Amino acid sequence: MTQIGRADKLIKMEQLIKQDFSMRPLRLDSLEIFEDVVRCGGFRAAAIGRGVSSSAISQSISVLEEALGIRLLNRTTRSVAPTEAGERLLARLRPALHDIRTAIDDLNQLRERPSGTVRINAPGPAADHVLCPVAFEFMEVYPDINVEIISDAAIIDIVEQGFDAGVRFGKQLAQDMIAMPLGPALRYAIVASPDYLRNRSRPESPRDLLLHDCIRRRFPGGTMVTWTFEKDGDQVEITPKGRLTLSSAHQERQAALSGSGIAHLFEDYVRDDIEKGRVIELLPDWKKKLPSWYLYYPSKRHTSAAVRLFLEYIRNRKWTSDI
Repeated sequence: MTQIGRADKLIKMEQLIKQDFSMRPLRLDSLEIFEDVVRCGGFRAAAIGRGVSSSAISQSISVLEEALGIRLLNRTTRSVAPTEAGERLLARLRPALHDIRTAIDDLNQLRERPSGTVRINAPGPAADHVLCPVAFEFMEVYPDINVEIISDAAIIDIVEQGFDAGVRFGKQLAQDMIAMPLGPALRYAIVASPDYLRNRSRPESPRDLLLHDCIRRRFPGGTMVTWTFEKDGDQVEITPKGRLTLSSAHQERQAALSGSGIAHLFEDYVRDDIEKGRVIELLPDWKKKLPSWYLYYPSKRHTSAAVRLFLEYIRNRKWTSDI
């Protein structure tokens, strides 16, 4: 082949390469959309979060897969899950996207009114009685900061799921997390309605509860909640018996009010009911003092300006027994 022929061939190859990449552009925002789809578990949920249509999200993913030349998501009529290639991309993508968001968010330090979003994962009781009231106060102070609270009792990886912080009972945390108390120490109350107790003897010790119809709770992982008591150094733990098993404190309170049995609830849920006589507290001298809720966040991750302000607000707050 002559030198001119080789040059012509190189020019043609270069044109083909340019043509190929011009047909398959790679948009950086499509990478963020891909992460949203996986985190939200589907196109529709991601679309709602971004304020666009599901078809727009689907089209962005298709363009991204075409640009990369590989399938990133397995799609069924009911779910969307990353392929092996998608998992590998996510592992590298999440830290990079977090760094980009943080770099942009750091400009908040130069604003008179900081903005941004704080995403927190918390069990229902913590969200209901501690986290939500604090978040409402915080948003009054910082009107341009958004707060998203997801109630979930399951133990999750908050970094992997895209949360800035989480809430758990006591210090049940991974080693790479920083924790701070969120609210005062906790206590459970054992309660039943006057109707339930009308024709029944009241328990005088925790073991007497085994003779009653107790309202049981099952954790998301399947474990049944046990009831723990303490008095004068004597600790008693029982596995309650009963016909009704529920999965949330709100349901247990409703069941107790209806006379369906004896409930085991945080005091915050039934304090007003006790004061107004809707339920009667049992075994009050057997209350065991428990750890507080803890807010935790990654120690090896640069937090955004909005998150730093929220954490500082928590540190400086004065807690009382009633929030």
